[in-house]
Amino acid sequence: MRWEKVEVKAIGTTTEGGGGGGPGKRWGHTCNAVKGGRLVYVFGGYGKDNCQTNQVHVFDTVKQTWSQPALKGSPPTPRDSHTSTAVGDNLFVFGGTDGMNPLKDLHILDTSLQTWVSPTIRGEGPPAREGHSAAVVGKRLFIFGGCGKSADNNNELYYNDLYILNAETFVWKCATTSGTPPSPRDSHSCSSWRNKIIVIGGEDGHDYYLSDVHILDTDTLIWRELSTSGQLLPPRAGHSTVSFGKNLFVFGGFTDAQNLYNDLYMLDIDTGVWTNVTTATNGPSARFSVAGDCLDPFRSGVLIFIGGCNKSLEALDDMYYLYTGSAKCHLFATINFSNVTYGSDILLDYYIYNKL
Repeated sequence: MRWEKVEVKAIGTTTEGGGGGGPGKRWGHTCNAVKGGRLVYVFGGYGKDNCQTNQVHVFDTVKQTWSQPALKGSPPTPRDSHTSTAVGDNLFVFGGTDGMNPLKDLHILDTSLQTWVSPTIRGEGPPAREGHSAAVVGKRLFIFGGCGKSADNNNELYYNDLYILNAETFVWKCATTSGTPPSPRDSHSCSSWRNKIIVIGGEDGHDYYLSDVHILDTDTLIWRELSTSGQLLPPRAGHSTVSFGKNLFVFGGFTDAQNLYNDLYMLDIDTGVWTNVTTATNGPSARFSVAGDCLDPFRSGVLIFIGGCNKSLEALDDMYYLYTGSAKCHLFATINFSNVTYGSDILLDYYIYNKL
């Protein structure tokens, strides 16, 4: 595997549709790949002018240019430590903090129409929170954990509850789960794979840093803790986890202000084996609150990481590609069982390692 730094200053000088340059220095933002990985949307975060923002910037991975599109509708208020989750080409933005208080509003950015939508919601949604996580399985958006405030605003509350939003009917429900759930935490990560969501690490209400891995079966709503082996992930919070097939790639994070990570770990969800990945080139500096996503299939096997915060609490504006050396191939198959042939749109995934 290898890292490649994308020279931010060299891109954005020929942007189309207005807005020069990229998002600039920020942390606590989100980035989402849409259109099969061709476009990357960066929303919100903290950094520019030392405050939160609600700006949207778009990176075109073909033209290698940034643009700041003219969006219709009413945008979310400026925030950081929110989640933004792609359901098709729509980005579901939930919660975060405005710098004073945690938030609980939901907004949708339709990237095809370049329009912000505030849907009519039914059901009881999550209490206001920041540092939570989100993942999508099918048309269901899962919100887990995070940190909020007590009713008198005097105490922090750490959550391990699970809320599910039907992304078609916009109905919230608080899920009743069984099994062994993760402990209350924030600044963890949550990823999806097939019908499962995977929670990794974070920080609990006692300032204890975590490295445990929990898996939720979204069909049965049963939690289980994954027994892991190999080169184990050190405890951390504020890391970025990007999924690619059955592998999760964890980059960065912190255990306190002076102990930040720039290491890269890979978890095989099938086997529970962690690998401390050695890359062929130098990667990003140590940081936390970095945003990442996967550009596959448009850029085969490539992940992207943008910005973050260093140990001096300075926001960063650099961007890196990670070439995983894996390629995912989608094949359409016709399968014969007992001499009965079914035309089937079965998705077969296989991975090919290439030395890069």
